[in-house]
Amino acid sequence: MKKIIIYTDGGARGNPGPAGVGAVLYNTQRQVVAEVSEYLGVATNNQAEYQALIFALQRATKLGAEEVDCYLDSELVVKQLQHKYKVKNKDLASLFLKVHNLVFNFKKISYTHIPREQNQEADRLANQAMDQGTEKVTNL
Repeated sequence: MKKIIIYTDGGARGNPGPAGVGAVLYNTQRQVVAEVSEYLGVATNNQAEYQALIFALQRATKLGAEEVDCYLDSELVVKQLQHKYKVKNKDLASLFLKVHNLVFNFKKISYTHIPREQNQEADRLANQAMDQGTEKVTNL
């Protein structure tokens, strides 16, 4: 698979609070080739946004993607990855570095900020992860 289109979302209930990530990976025919839904434990919204992208880029690497177009509803993360904003938070800096290192797996990568309304599937998967993770913690 040469090109993959990725939609990611991360969220935290609280901030920090119980957090989860969601991602949908499509081929160029807009067919879903993979989905990600992972509970993170306690994190901030911005940490979850970065983690969602990290999980998605790792999956794209396993699928053999050479080019990825990433769509996120986090303007902060997109602007940081485009080097328009500095990464001042040390926790985000380490996640930024993880993304930066994953970029070397691809010949081409782009990041685009989209409105939340255009990111419903990734949002659903992130909320699903938060719901399942919270249930597991309460049932211990």
